Amino acid sequence: MAADLEAEVQAIDKSLLECSAEEIAVKWLQANDLQKEVYQHLAYYVPKIYCRGPNPAPQREDMLAQHVLLGPMEWYLCGEDPAFGFPKLEQANKPSHLCGRVFKVGEPTYSCRDCAVDPTCVLCMECFLGSIHREHRYRMTTSGGGGFCDCGDTEAWKEGPYCQKHELNTSETAEEEDPLVHLPEDMVARAYNIFAITFKYAVDILTWEKENELPGLEMIEKSDTYYCMLFNDEVHTYEQVIYTLQKAVNCTQKEAIGFATTVDRDGRRSVRYGDFQYCDQAKSVIVRNTSRQTKPLKVQVMHSSIVAHQSFGLKLLTWLGSVIGYSDGLRRILCQVGLQEGPDGENSSLVDKLMLYDSKLWKGARNVYHQLFMSSLLMDLKYKKLFAIRFARNYERLQSDFMKDDHDREFSIADLSIQIFTVPSLARMLITEENLMTTIIKTFMDHLRHRDIQGRFQFERYTALQAFKFRRVQSLILDLKYVLISKPTEWSDDLRHKFLEGFDAFLELLKCMQGMDPITRQVGQHIEMEPEWEAAFTLQMKLTLVISMMQDWCALDEKVLIEAYKKCLTVLMQCHSGFTDGEQPIVLSMCGHSVETIRYCVSQEKVSIHLPVSRLLAGLHVLLSKTEVAYKFPELLPLSELSPPMLIEHPLRCLVLCAQVHAGMWRRNGFSLVNQIYYYHNVKCRREMFDKDIVMLQTGVSMMDPNHFLMIMLSRFELYQIFSTPDYGKRFSTENTNKDVVQQNNTLIEEMLYLIIMIVGERFSPGIGQVNATDEIKREIIHQLSIRPMAHSELVKALPEDENRETGMESVIEEVACFKKPGLTGRGLYELKPDCARNFNLYFYHFSRAEQSKAEEAQRKLKRQNREDTALPPPALPPFCPLFASLVNILQSDVMLCIMGTILQWAVEHNGYAWSESMLQRVLHLLGMALQEEKQHLENLSEENVVTFTFTQKISRPGEAPNNSPSILAMLETLQNAPHLEVHKDMIRWILKTFNTIKKLRESSSTSPVAETEGNIMEESSRDKDKAERKRKAEIARLRREKIMAQMSEMQRHFINENKELFQQTLEELDTSTSGVHENSPVISDAKLTALGPEQTRVAEHRQVVMCILCQEEQEVKVDSRAMVLAAFIQRSTVLSKNRNKITPDPEKYDPLFMHPDLSCGTHTGSCGHIMHAHCWQRYFDAVQAKEQRRQQRLRVHTSYDVENGEFLCPLCECLSNTVIPLLPPPRVLFNRLFRPTKPYSVDQNNIPANKSAVFTSR
Repeated sequence: MAADLEAEVQAIDKSLLECSAEEIAVKWLQANDLQKEVYQHLAYYVPKIYCRGPNPAPQREDMLAQHVLLGPMEWYLCGEDPAFGFPKLEQANKPSHLCGRVFKVGEPTYSCRDCAVDPTCVLCMECFLGSIHREHRYRMTTSGGGGFCDCGDTEAWKEGPYCQKHELNTSETAEEEDPLVHLPEDMVARAYNIFAITFKYAVDILTWEKENELPGLEMIEKSDTYYCMLFNDEVHTYEQVIYTLQKAVNCTQKEAIGFATTVDRDGRRSVRYGDFQYCDQAKSVIVRNTSRQTKPLKVQVMHSSIVAHQSFGLKLLTWLGSVIGYSDGLRRILCQVGLQEGPDGENSSLVDKLMLYDSKLWKGARNVYHQLFMSSLLMDLKYKKLFAIRFARNYERLQSDFMKDDHDREFSIADLSIQIFTVPSLARMLITEENLMTTIIKTFMDHLRHRDIQGRFQFERYTALQAFKFRRVQSLILDLKYVLISKPTEWSDDLRHKFLEGFDAFLELLKCMQGMDPITRQVGQHIEMEPEWEAAFTLQMKLTLVISMMQDWCALDEKVLIEAYKKCLTVLMQCHSGFTDGEQPIVLSMCGHSVETIRYCVSQEKVSIHLPVSRLLAGLHVLLSKTEVAYKFPELLPLSELSPPMLIEHPLRCLVLCAQVHAGMWRRNGFSLVNQIYYYHNVKCRREMFDKDIVMLQTGVSMMDPNHFLMIMLSRFELYQIFSTPDYGKRFSTENTNKDVVQQNNTLIEEMLYLIIMIVGERFSPGIGQVNATDEIKREIIHQLSIRPMAHSELVKALPEDENRETGMESVIEEVACFKKPGLTGRGLYELKPDCARNFNLYFYHFSRAEQSKAEEAQRKLKRQNREDTALPPPALPPFCPLFASLVNILQSDVMLCIMGTILQWAVEHNGYAWSESMLQRVLHLLGMALQEEKQHLENLSEENVVTFTFTQKISRPGEAPNNSPSILAMLETLQNAPHLEVHKDMIRWILKTFNTIKKLRESSSTSPVAETEGNIMEESSRDKDKAERKRKAEIARLRREKIMAQMSEMQRHFINENKELFQQTLEELDTSTSGVHENSPVISDAKLTALGPEQTRVAEHRQVVMCILCQEEQEVKVDSRAMVLAAFIQRSTVLSKNRNKITPDPEKYDPLFMHPDLSCGTHTGSCGHIMHAHCWQRYFDAVQAKEQRRQQRLRVHTSYDVENGEFLCPLCECLSNTVIPLLPPPRVLFNRLFRPTKPYSVDQNNIPANKSAVFTSR
C-alpha cells in the first residue's frame, strides 16, 4: 500500500506539491475580494486533484486536497500553523454540556425506561455506563444511523440528564453565555469570512443543475472529459442493475457488482469515463434497458470538472463539521452563516437551499450535510430554535418532496423532525408560533385525496405501489405523535388557542374516517372479490396512540376539555345528519314502556366498523367525569342537548355486526370482514375501537331510560319480536324448521346478554368507575393469568402499550402474581396469587372465545382441587362515578326482568323452546351481578341515603295477568332440581344464598322482616332438599357399581365352568410339548449346556407381538404372518475403514453387503425402530411420492428429505429414512421349521414386497 501511494505521489503534478498553504493564506489575508481569490484558487486546483481518470483514487485526492485546498483555509482561519492553532482553540473552549455523538448504523443505544421523557431519548454506550441510568430499567437497541446522544439535554430526562463526563461542564458554563467571547475578534472576522465563502461554494455546487457550466467558477481548461454517472433508486434490484451495466459499459460481472454496491452505498458512481458521445451512448443503453416495466434508472452525463467540484464540496462540508468541533464559537459562527437570509428574501439562506433541494441530492451528499446540521444547528440551543422555525415553515414542501422521492425516510431531511419535535420546549413553541399541529394534519390530508360522495376516505386496491406511497404518508402521523408525546405542565392562552385549532383539523381528519369502508351483508352468493380493508385499519392503528394523546392533552386543562367536547359533539352531529337520511321512524312498546327510534337492520343496510369521532367523544365524556369538570361547570357543557339514542346508534350497530359475524350470518362476505373483526378486538386497536364503543353505550344508558335502551338494543339485534310477543319463542321453535336460523337467534341472544354484562360490569377505567390506572392494569393481568401461567414476554404482548411503549406491568405484577423460576429447561412463569382468583370475571370483555373457554376450564379445575363448589360468580365491582351512577338501573328495569324471566321460562319448559345453556349461564351471571350490586348498596348504606336498587323484591314478584308467569326466584328454585342442568346447580345455589344474605341485610335495616323470613325458610328448605337428593344419588351410584362388579365376577366363574374340559386339554398339551422337547434332545446336565447345529437344544419360544404404527394392528412375528418392516437409513461410512484412500476398481459389481475393511468406505444402517406392515408402508411411501408429484413446482417449499432419491420420514417420529428392513423371527425358529419333517417349510415371497426404494444400496 505504501509503495502504491509513493508511486502515485511521484505521478502527481509538481505544481501541486510545490503549493504553500501559508503563502496562499497570506495572499488571501491581503486580498480585497476574498471570495474571488478563493474561487479562482478552487477553480484552478480542484479539477487537477479530483476526477483525473475513470476510477477514483480517494487516498491521493484526500492528501492533495488537504495540502492544496484545505491547508490554506486552516492557516487563514487560525492566523498561524493549524497544528498549533487548533489545539489552542480546543484548550480555550468551554465545551458544551451536550454529548451530541452522532450514531453510526448498528451502534448500540440505551434508553432509560424510568427517566426518559420519551423512547426517542437515547444515550451512547460511554455516557450510559457513566450515568445513573445503568441501575434503572433500560432498553437497549441498535441505531439505524442518523440520531445523536441526548446526554446533557435537560429536557430529555426526568432525572440524571448528565453522565460523569459531561457533568463536569455544567458548573463552569453559564447557560446563556455567548461562546464567541472565547474567540479573538480577528479570528471571529476571519472565521465568518471563510465559512461564508466555503459554505456558499459547497451549497451552490451541490444544488447546481447544469451539466456543462459551473456556478461562479470559470473553467480553466475546457476539456472533453465526461463521466456517465449512475444514481441510486429504491425501485430497481441489484440483479437488474448488474445485468444492465454488463450490457451498457461492457464490464465483467465482478466489476458490475462493484459498481452496484458503490451506487447503493454512496448514492451514485461513475460507470464510464471519456468524451461526451462515448458516455451518452452508455446512458442511452441503461435508460433503454431499465424503462420497460418501471421508471428508468437515473443516469447523467456530467463534465469531469463539475464532478470534481461536487466531490470537493462534500469534502468541504465534512471539513466544516470537524473544524467547529474545536470551538463552540466556531459552531455559533457557522450557524449564523447558514441561517443568514440571502438577497432573495424568504428561504434564501444556505440551510433553506439545502433542505429544499434534499430530494434531488444523492444519498452520500444527503448523509454528509445531515451530519453537519446535527453537529452544528442541533448542538447550539439558540440556533436549534431558529432552525426548528425554518423547518416548520418548510414542513409542507419538505414532506411533499419526500412523497415524490423514492429513498427511505432515514436518508431524507424530513427525518430530522424526530430531533426537533420531541424537544418539549420546541414543540410548544412551534405549536404556538407556527401552528405546527394544523400544518402536519392538513399536509397529511392533502396526500389522501381519494374521497367518496360523503367526503370519507376511499382507498384503492392495496397494490405494492399504493402500500409504498401510504407508508410514506404514515410518517406524518409519526411527526404528530412526536409533537404530542410530551404534555404541557402550564397552558398559555396562545397554546390553548393553537391546540384547539389543531384539534379542529384533527376532527376534520376523523370526520373523513367516520363511516369509511361501509359493508353490506352478502346474501345468496359469496362475494367475488375481497374488498380493500387493510389501508383503513393501518390508518386506524397508526392513529390509535395519537387519539389517546389528544385526550391526554385535553384532560390537562379544563377550558380545553370543555371546548374540545363541544367541538367533537358538533362534528358528530354533522356526521349523523348525513347518515340518517331516509331512515323511517318506528315505535317500540314492551312491558308498558314505549320508545321512538328508526327502522334499521344491520343485516340488510350498510354498516361501518370505523367510528373515530364517536369514540373520541366517548373518551372525552369519560374525562369530564374523571377530572370532575362535569360537576364543576355543568352550565358550560351541552349535556342537556345530547341525544342519547344518537350517541349509541353507530357503536351499537358495530357491536351487533360483531355478534352477527359470530353467529355466522356474514360468512359470504369472506375473510376481509373476519380480519376486520379480529383487529377491532385486537390489543393494538381495541383501546380506541372496541373499548370506546362499550364506553359510548355506557354513556348513552346513563343518560336515558334503561327500558328504552334495551328496546332499541333488541331492535338492532333483530330480537325484538321474540321477547315482545308472548310465546313467540315457542311458536318460532315449532314453526321454523331451519336449524341455522334457530342457531343464529340463539347466538344473537347470547351475544346481546354478553353485551349487557359488559355495559354493567366494565367499570375499571378511571372516570367510569371509582378506580385508578393501576387497578385497570391489575385486572388485565389477573384475567390473562387466569387462563394459564405466563412468561413475562407473553404478558407484555397481551397488554396495551402507551406512547412510551410501556404497559405498566412491572409496577403491579408483584401484587397479583408470583414468579416461578425456571428449572434446568423451560422459562420462568408468573402464576396468579390464590387470593386474586376472587376477582375473576368469566365474561371479561378482553377475552377471546377461546381464552374465555380456557379460563373457565382452568378456574373450575382449581375450585375442584380446593374442594369448593364450581360456581364462578361475578366478582364484587367498584362503584360507578356519579356521571355513570344511574347505569346500574338497567339490571332492575322492567324490560331486563322480562328478558331474564323469558329465558328462565324457556329453561324450565326446556322441551318446548329453542334455547341454549350458554344463554342461561349469562342470565345467571346477570342475576349474580344484580344481587352483588344490591348487596354493596346495602352494605354502604348511610342514614341519609335510601336504597333505590330493589332487585330482590322485583325477582320475588310473580308476573302479572294475563300470563301469570312465576317469579324469577320461583323459576330458579325449579331449575335447581332440574336433572338437565347439573352443571349450573352450584351457580343457582350461590344466587339463592346471596339472595338470602341480602334479605338478612334488609331485615337488619328494618325494611321487610316478613319477606326475609319467608326467603330464609325457602332457602333452608331448598338446601335440605338438595342435600337429600345428593345423598340419594350417591347411594344409587354405589349400589350400581357393586352390582356391576358382582355380575363380572359371576360371568368369569361361569365361563371357566363351561370350558373346564378345554382348560384341562390346554394344560395337558403344554406338558406334552415340554416332554417332547426333552425326548428328542440330548440329556441336559445340571450345568444347562446348550447344543448348536442340526441336533441343537430346543428352547421355549417367546411370542413376539408388535404393533404397526400405521394401521395400529397388533401381530405376532412369525414366518407365515404378514411381513413387517422397520424404517431405516443407509448411508456411506468411513468409521471402520483402514485405508480411506483406496478406490474400488469396479464399484458396480462389488457386493455392498460384504465389504472388506480395507475399502475407503462401507455402509452404515440405522433405524428408529418403528415397525410397520410392509404393505402399509408401501401405501404410505406411494402416497408421499404421489403428493410430491402433484404439487406444482412454484408451491414447493424446502423439505428436509429428497423424495426423488427414495427418502421419506418415519410416519411416527419423522426420522429421516431411505429404506426398510424386514423384521424376521429368530434364526433358530427358522432352522427348527426347516428340519421338521412333518411340515415342509415354504417361504411366501409375496409377503415381503420388493420395491425400488427398499433395496439396500450404498450412497
